Amino acid sequence: MLPLGDFTRPRRPPVVTLGLVAANVLVWLAYQVPDGINRSVGTVGFRPCGVNGSCSDKGLPWPVEILTSMFSHGGWSHLVGNMVFLLAFGPLVEGLLGPARYLGTYLLAGVAADALQGGLTLAFVPHDGNIPNIGASGAISGVLAAYIVVRPFERVYAWLLPVIFLRIPALGLVGVWFLLQALEGAYSLSNPSAVVGVAFFAHVGGFLAGLVLATIFLPDAWTRRLRRPPPRGVAATH
Repeated sequence: MLPLGDFTRPRRPPVVTLGLVAANVLVWLAYQVPDGINRSVGTVGFRPCGVNGSCSDKGLPWPVEILTSMFSHGGWSHLVGNMVFLLAFGPLVEGLLGPARYLGTYLLAGVAADALQGGLTLAFVPHDGNIPNIGASGAISGVLAAYIVVRPFERVYAWLLPVIFLRIPALGLVGVWFLLQALEGAYSLSNPSAVVGVAFFAHVGGFLAGLVLATIFLPDAWTRRLRRPPPRGVAATH
């Protein structure tokens, strides 16, 4: 199921969202494709072993790897899927948070994603610590969480392949998605050989970070939904 957006016109042009999409596509086309996917991923991916110095070979400093890994992907489908989610949920969140806070949420969610995934890898499957983690999905998970904070009941259009189109409340769509990430992540820890190639806890970490950051930036977003609207004919005061 692919989200297509809510078709709500943003308050201002989503410059940061479009810039992030452009940056991801540019890194893919200008660096990863010419250099080769395997080689580029090995260079710019975040390796948890770098944190405790147990990597088999020396790469970039791990704080740099966290940043570069956010703009790297493992294939066309990985890139396109992430950008579809970012374009579906990013513009409205950017409009409500503002460009600076939105960009901060995106980047900090990406850091939290690698922190949780990397920490659990070192704790439970340390022999996988040399495997690079890549992708914007952790940062985008933070954008999804921020969307839930600001517009939980907004109807999101989704495309259920091959030809079914649905309108689903964002809380339902994103809530089910998050539950699946948490369950798959728990299963991957208990059965590491059965699940390969997806850092589920990166999604969980990014989502939780986005939830906290959006709440900090817009603390009245939750309480606003608990207030009763004034009776008809009575002016609201503030």
